[in-house]
Amino acid sequence: MIPLDFMTKSTETGVMDDGLNMPIKPPYLSLDPLLRWYEAERPVTWQRFFPNVTRLHVEIGFGLGDFLVKQAGEHPDWGIVGLEMAWGSIRRTLRKIALARIGNVKLVQLDAREAFSRLFADRSVTSIDSLFPCPWPKMRHLKYRLFSRGFLKSVNSRLVPGGGVRIVTDHKDYFEWMRAQATQTGFSVFSKEIPPQFATKYERKWIDHGLDRFFELRLTKDEHIAVPVKEDRTLKTHRVAHFNHERFIPPGCREDIVVVFKDYLFDALRQKGMIRSVVLEGEFKQDFWIEIQKREDFWHIHPAKGCGIIPSAGVQRTLDLVKEAADQSAGFSR
Repeated sequence: MIPLDFMTKSTETGVMDDGLNMPIKPPYLSLDPLLRWYEAERPVTWQRFFPNVTRLHVEIGFGLGDFLVKQAGEHPDWGIVGLEMAWGSIRRTLRKIALARIGNVKLVQLDAREAFSRLFADRSVTSIDSLFPCPWPKMRHLKYRLFSRGFLKSVNSRLVPGGGVRIVTDHKDYFEWMRAQATQTGFSVFSKEIPPQFATKYERKWIDHGLDRFFELRLTKDEHIAVPVKEDRTLKTHRVAHFNHERFIPPGCREDIVVVFKDYLFDALRQKGMIRSVVLEGEFKQDFWIEIQKREDFWHIHPAKGCGIIPSAGVQRTLDLVKEAADQSAGFSR
């Protein structure tokens, strides 16, 4: 087993260089615009971050951040929330925000489905943009497409009366699919072809491939559809009296919730184990560590601090599986 000490090599300013103990300067200039959503009360009180704005605007999948930063600079009276999963995109956008000296942006590294389920209160968002979202063109990947009827109902619930959504795509089949999904979601639907105008990475890419027309879908809320904000689950952590780390083999599961266990570390000196867990609930994926720590007479099983999990049914299932495997390692079972 690998001692946990090997996981602690870091500096405050960056990653350690290859054995030279020289800190590397971070590529971003400030982390202030990045919201640590997992530490925030949910739904988020956005007025705390944008006390003097006239509207709350959300951009889903801001990519390299060029359009987001442009919007923020042109509309200083807007509070803008950018949703993105890729750290590389967030890192580049943080730098652009700092260089532009704008203070009306918060970035959130979270799947848009979970963001609209948990971070935004009913009737709190004024407008939403999504430019060139992934079309997932293969039939077997249709379930990963974002703007499903269920997601659009959630978006509707978070928009103010008359609020709007603008989606732009280069993919005609995806455009037609979204237009069909938008029925019975409380929106008036308007669509048209438009010329290039956003100067985003993907727009430039398609222009280079000879495209000069794109498909725009505009949704205007004219009926409210109530979708409750998801509440965090109260996780039940575990403790066991006996644990044999050499016989500890958690099985995972592949049912309605998929749980896969990855790396496992154990430090005999500290009497502490760590196991990396990947959980998939529908399209929502979480990747985090579970800690097995001996304190006094028991081994305590709980999510490791700092993982930034959403306490979901999948996380609870993972804790239960670790507890069952810990019991079995010591010769006990339920």
